[in-house]
Amino acid sequence: MNNKSTIAHTVMMVEPVAFGFNESAAETNAFQNRVNQSAEEIQKKALQEFIAYVDLLRSHGITVEVFKDQIDPYTPDSIFPNNWFATSPHDRSFVTFPMANKNRADERREDIIEHLVKKNDYQIDQSLLDYEAKGLFLEGTGSMVLDHINNIAYACLSPRTDKEVFNHWCKQSGYEPVSFYSYGSEGSEVYHTNVIMTLADEYVVICLESILDHEEREMVIDKLVKQSHRSIIDISMDQMNQFAGNMLQLRNANGDKFLVMSKTAKDSLTTEQIEAITVTFKNTILAPDITLIETIGGGSARCMIAEIF
Repeated sequence: MNNKSTIAHTVMMVEPVAFGFNESAAETNAFQNRVNQSAEEIQKKALQEFIAYVDLLRSHGITVEVFKDQIDPYTPDSIFPNNWFATSPHDRSFVTFPMANKNRADERREDIIEHLVKKNDYQIDQSLLDYEAKGLFLEGTGSMVLDHINNIAYACLSPRTDKEVFNHWCKQSGYEPVSFYSYGSEGSEVYHTNVIMTLADEYVVICLESILDHEEREMVIDKLVKQSHRSIIDISMDQMNQFAGNMLQLRNANGDKFLVMSKTAKDSLTTEQIEAITVTFKNTILAPDITLIETIGGGSARCMIAEIF
């Protein structure tokens, strides 16, 4: 498989209708923060940010399929669809994942599943959902950062990323599991792996500082360099807190490569890091301003896009 085919050029996004602070998700997401605005003001601003983000991607030749959220059931985090399903560049699988919070599990909408499966000739696999009743979770490409070229899956374990479920998915999907622990500046486990790292075709953006155990850190570095064959762009804990680990590489039909990140994340990067991305690896940075969504939702640019292979 060539590198190009492992980079998505079509993504799915969910337009918010009642975006807001998710109380239950905040128990394990230290990145969420409240704002002193009305629900109407929050929804209006979130919708503006969302539309501008979609327009930015489309203006660079990236295909975006948009679904509108529903009022009932209430799903305040539906704007982050990459957690509940994933597709693969290797086959036509459409896998749904066990979610830690009820109002996030409700994001698995039958109408969206039916549309995507039919349109893309996917084979749906919902076998992992049995873990949800057992209180074991694996939240898609939030919980896992995938090297599709070498079939290696990276996961920092947390209440939302269970090792048993992770290993199960890896075995059935043919990926080598690489699990470790990552901690935020406040000392708690980082809830999703895509907060600390982004795997592009030639490089990885990662907060090595967040992997406190020396042996685990060296193991991850060894895997990334010797098996995944990636150059490392190391970000600081402060940059991670500005969502600099939450990025995704995409391409358009012409093969132009982009690294999508939020304006917050881009503003945190050093000149050297930006030059590595844009000059050394020839990726154009796309950086939508999604400040309100990041602040309230605790997720960023990568979380808002689900790859459609």
